[in-house]
Amino acid sequence: MTRRVHEVMTGNPVAVERPTSLAEAARVMRDADIGDVLVVDRGRLRGILTDRDLVVRAMADGRDPAGTTVDAVCTTDPLTVRPDDGVDEAIALMRRKALRRLPVVTGDGELVGLVSLGDLVVEQDPGSALAAIAAAGPED
Repeated sequence: MTRRVHEVMTGNPVAVERPTSLAEAARVMRDADIGDVLVVDRGRLRGILTDRDLVVRAMADGRDPAGTTVDAVCTTDPLTVRPDDGVDEAIALMRRKALRRLPVVTGDGELVGLVSLGDLVVEQDPGSALAAIAAAGPED
């Protein structure tokens, strides 16, 4: 039987509201030790902001991190999967679009999770070196 996305996703993903400053989003990412935050508007997914977006779309363009909102530089309307989609479907979409993470939303657009490349590696090959890296916490 095919596993479903809700079985492997990270629930309650870290999210910020659209008017959040880039500086605050960077602090959230640092404090949570993650490379992205989901951008929401009243619980509905509106975009995704990655550490790469901070560098390429903000810092490289000389934007003020305190005065620029996440909404100004995030990727809007990201590709998503639903909780009951098959893991194989998520993998195929990530492979086809070269994605490292996919937000998980309900049919009415409510954000419920995030499935990452690391989640899928652990699911598909739990004994692999990549799965061990994905499951490891940061070094202190």
